[in-house]
Amino acid sequence: MTYAPDRLYSEVAYVAYHFHWSLDSILDLEHADRLRYVEEIGRINTRISASSGSGSGFGSGFGLGR
Repeated sequence: MTYAPDRLYSEVAYVAYHFHWSLDSILDLEHADRLRYVEEIGRINTRISASSGSGSGFGSGFGLGR
């Protein structure tokens, strides 16, 4: 099964932006692990947005889930 390049770029950019990890570090992750980090970042952003009331975070609606 091939993985859509646009989706991969989105996942990598999302994790890199939030965790400041290198491209190599992110690409070395197994696909399932990378998706788990994307989901966790979404949860963190949702909690931050809810507590600040700003609604400016990506939240869990980033659309990269399974």
